[in-house]
Amino acid sequence: MAKRLDVKDLNIYYGKFHAVNEVTLSVPPRSITAFIGPSGCGKSTVLRTLNRMHEEIPGARVEGQVLLDGEDIYGRGISPVSVRTTIGMVFQRPNPFPTMSIRDNVVAGLKLQGVRNKAELDEVTERSLRGANLWEEVKDRLKKPGGGLSGGQQQRLCIARAIAVSPDVLLMDEPCSALDPISTLAIEDLMGELKKEYTIVIVTHNMQQAARVSDQTAFFNLSGVGKPGELVEIDDTEKMFSNPTKKQTDDYISGRFG
Repeated sequence: MAKRLDVKDLNIYYGKFHAVNEVTLSVPPRSITAFIGPSGCGKSTVLRTLNRMHEEIPGARVEGQVLLDGEDIYGRGISPVSVRTTIGMVFQRPNPFPTMSIRDNVVAGLKLQGVRNKAELDEVTERSLRGANLWEEVKDRLKKPGGGLSGGQQQRLCIARAIAVSPDVLLMDEPCSALDPISTLAIEDLMGELKKEYTIVIVTHNMQQAARVSDQTAFFNLSGVGKPGELVEIDDTEKMFSNPTKKQTDDYISGRFG
């Protein structure tokens, strides 16, 4: 079931370096929110805090709240592993387990949870691959290695793997940056289908992609040399691209930035 995400007064650090400053935003259920902004502005860092991946980096820490339907995912006693099951992630480069079969790639998360029932695993495999719009292409070679698929197919396999554990939220960190235009279009079409069931947050450098796929857009920027990244504004995508509130946003979207 898709859930709402609320970020409140989020400050993110790498050791003593203050990377992101005072971010507050909301992501409605069953919607796509795009994070845009120049390199180094903190958008991917914010994305990684939304399922506690940031804390995998030595010395990294977070202050503030990330609420999933009102429950703080950084609250006392909350397991990062359970958070990452509920809030799935798809990375910039497709990262299937290359020697593992397509089927085993899809159900890897369920097997980690102790699911061993073959009928259940087969059902989840088909449902997830259909959900990732990949079933028809791979149904006759489920025992072949996932690494043998094309780049676009591998990324859809990673999406199938992410949705197999039935998350509430799906995070995507530049999921199309390593793909050709046809594969990119397939992933964008897929996102439009997935948002019927999931809450989606995507980081993208591609302005046209943000405009095409997202319901709301958040623009991040550096607040000055040596200063942390900040959220400049967040609004409905149509408004952000036609009539942004802040001049910084207008300059970036129109290409006058820097």
